[in-house]
Amino acid sequence: MEFNTSLDFALQQDKNDSLKHFRDKFYFPQHNGKNSIYFTGNSLGLQPKSTASYIQQELNDWAEFGVEGHFMAKNPWFAYHEMFAEPLSKIVGAKPTEVVAMNALTVNLHLLMASFYKPTSQRYKILCEAKAFPSDQYALQSQAQLHGFNPEEALIEISPREGEKLIRLEDILFHIEQNADSLALVMMGGVNYFTGQLFDMETITKAAHGVGAKAGFDLAHAAGNVKLALHNWKVDFACWCSYKYLNSGPGGVSGIFVHEKHTQNKDTFRLSGWWGQNKNTRFLMEKEFDPIPTAESWQMSNAPVLSMAAHKASLDIFEEAGIENLISKSKKLSAYLIYLIQQLNTELNSKKFHLEIISPLNESERGCQVSIVAHGLGKNLFNKLTENGVIADWREPNVIRTAPVPLYNNFEDCWHFYSILKKILNS
Repeated sequence: MEFNTSLDFALQQDKNDSLKHFRDKFYFPQHNGKNSIYFTGNSLGLQPKSTASYIQQELNDWAEFGVEGHFMAKNPWFAYHEMFAEPLSKIVGAKPTEVVAMNALTVNLHLLMASFYKPTSQRYKILCEAKAFPSDQYALQSQAQLHGFNPEEALIEISPREGEKLIRLEDILFHIEQNADSLALVMMGGVNYFTGQLFDMETITKAAHGVGAKAGFDLAHAAGNVKLALHNWKVDFACWCSYKYLNSGPGGVSGIFVHEKHTQNKDTFRLSGWWGQNKNTRFLMEKEFDPIPTAESWQMSNAPVLSMAAHKASLDIFEEAGIENLISKSKKLSAYLIYLIQQLNTELNSKKFHLEIISPLNESERGCQVSIVAHGLGKNLFNKLTENGVIADWREPNVIRTAPVPLYNNFEDCWHFYSILKKILNS
């Protein structure tokens, strides 16, 4: 597609957008009586307008039925989590039996590592990104400590090469091969939270398996953002949150994927709880744990229904829009935003400052996030953006993370961001 910097171009693209009506399904924070330019769906997605009614349905059923709501509610609570298997499987590229909505992200990461990080004195190392999202870093460190290893020795942290911002796939594969005899697990973010870099999870998984290690991914910045095919890639496990691209509210319920080769194996170790027990015998309260032969067996407790009602409101929108359609629009939006930033650099031609895009320029290596280094500019630039109705994300020392989300952002949002940024930098 040939871009240009006119507002008319952006408006025409929005007019031609088959997904444009989904924008009206969300609430936007207001700025001077107008919708803000909301580019932080990579931190917290906007609230669907239907969310309140979905939660209210469960409150009504709780009021009317009390405990009988487990079986008499419109959406019986006893099997509430089962409604999420089909839509989540489409989003992450799995079989419905390989996914389940439960708990919170880092809780799930620990539960999954209890199953898939089984170190020995010889094979105990974990390969990860350097400066991964802190919660992942803490989880990996503590798992190593739990098994009696020094995290500084157990963790192999992969960084970009000197002078580069992105991690090269060849470097990941090199370190996997270099540690072939001692590597127990590869555990990375599917999309890097800082740069927005999308990793080649299929190739990384194949390499991990080739040396006898397991492969898992934190998909917090990937689920609902990029094309995933976890089952076909033979990924061992993955987990994600629902409050970013999946628009399910602050602290919303997480989700997990476990490949069927593990779910169907009763010898696969799980930290057990009663909601993972065989459904036919769950209420017999028997002593022995008989795991459901699906990802459900990693559940420990019954569903947090009120939180999951918000999740359902968003997933129903995803079902209507179609993940393939959203990804197609996402690629166009992020490419357009990148083009506008590059054009702005050319127009301003300043020796005092420069806007460097550190997200991959190759669309196959990113989702919708575009991270911008504001060289020669401090947080004052970000503050002025906020004052002008732009809600983005600042990361020290000088990075602005933006995410034009295809469900509710449009080309006009990108153009207004460019226009506001241009005005600020010209002042």
